[in-house]
Amino acid sequence: MPLFGKREHSPVGSTSTSGRNRLVSDRRTMANDRTISRRSNGTPFSFGTWIKLHGVDIITMAIFGAIGLGVYHASPAPTRSFPVYFQDGTVVYPDIAYPLRKNIIPIWLAAFLAFTIPFVFITLFQIRRRGIDDWLTTTLGVIKSLITAAVFQVFIKWLIGGLRPHFLAVCKPNIPEGTVSGTGFANLMYDRTICTGDKDEINDALESMPSGHSTAAWAGLFYLALYINAQLKVMSGHNPAYWKMVLFFAPLLGACLISGSLTIDEYHHWYDVLAGAIIGTCTAIVAFRQTFASVTDFRFNHLLLPRSTSLFHRQPYLPHANRGPFFSYKPTEEYSSYDLPVAREGGWGFGGGEQLTGAPDDASAFNAGHRGGSVGPTSGHGHGVSTSHTQAGHGGAGLNHQTSLSGAEQGLNGHHSGAGINGNHHNGTGRTGTHNAAGHNNNTVEAPLGATGRHNVV
Repeated sequence: MPLFGKREHSPVGSTSTSGRNRLVSDRRTMANDRTISRRSNGTPFSFGTWIKLHGVDIITMAIFGAIGLGVYHASPAPTRSFPVYFQDGTVVYPDIAYPLRKNIIPIWLAAFLAFTIPFVFITLFQIRRRGIDDWLTTTLGVIKSLITAAVFQVFIKWLIGGLRPHFLAVCKPNIPEGTVSGTGFANLMYDRTICTGDKDEINDALESMPSGHSTAAWAGLFYLALYINAQLKVMSGHNPAYWKMVLFFAPLLGACLISGSLTIDEYHHWYDVLAGAIIGTCTAIVAFRQTFASVTDFRFNHLLLPRSTSLFHRQPYLPHANRGPFFSYKPTEEYSSYDLPVAREGGWGFGGGEQLTGAPDDASAFNAGHRGGSVGPTSGHGHGVSTSHTQAGHGGAGLNHQTSLSGAEQGLNGHHSGAGINGNHHNGTGRTGTHNAAGHNNNTVEAPLGATGRHNVV
């Protein structure tokens, strides 16, 4: 087989010796043709080209990060009002009267772990994937998630904020005993002018919402969980080993522990932590989806989306210049060995077939019909394809079919019948059963009269 040529697929359901030998040969070729100097599309990898392709992203992230850093060090924008004592001397809000304590996990350590742990796993997975392009682009996705989440949360801290659980401890309010000098109803409300504590500590205590620790933890570690699911096929078309499930939940547990520690050291309220987790999770999902072909569809979520043109690397793609390639999600999409996930169970070897099947309502539903369907040579349109005499269930045409008749004559029982690739007609006259499929490049195929059973392939 050529190094980056098309794979030859054996017919579905074939158990011939030649089919098995070809599959073994393909898998051996896969083991031999991997090289770290190649990109996933088979072209030689060039770091200079990669920088040109992603240079605009890198510059944008640097600018965005600098803006976020400036906002982080700025004084809180709003002037908040808060009560201190009731007129009988009791504290109004005990939940902002906790003592000031040190962080169990400093913010720099939370950010460090949120990047380093995903980076370590991405690097370890390259032992099998062995692609510099894959390594760099996946790591860039983590950075996108972290920077976007960080800037998002510092703007909310700056413009909205909130009182930390230890606010009164650092404010050190000075209210002359026996005087009523506040504002609002019953003169209970005050602002920071009554505070006598350290200015920087007061500024920090006014920026509780949302939690920066929680935002960073979920932005990095949730991205890692999605990556582990995609590469190890934790949720896919087969039942994987239990340790993969454990590995999937490990970064989520880490994010929960980092976030939860903030309620132990009284640096944040629970709702601050929840808000940060939502922000980080959202940026992780979007960053992952920008990098890979799907978030949840197990057939595509390990595949890097293509990028071959950018502001610094222009390419003439016809019919629209500088449009660049895109992932088509077509049933006949051919994958090289560089596009395989880390997992090999469930048919993911080179020449295997798990990527050719799928569940309803998945990423390829718009190609396979209203309810989705298998991606591969026998894909069909969705439910309710009707003919002149009967309502065929699940029948339909695969790729490039001109006509597909499922139970074309009155009273015939056809289920999942369809034409093969490039086929013109497939008549199911007098046949019952499911998945009667025509072979490749046949104009008219007549299955033996009265054939029954599943997966009869002509």
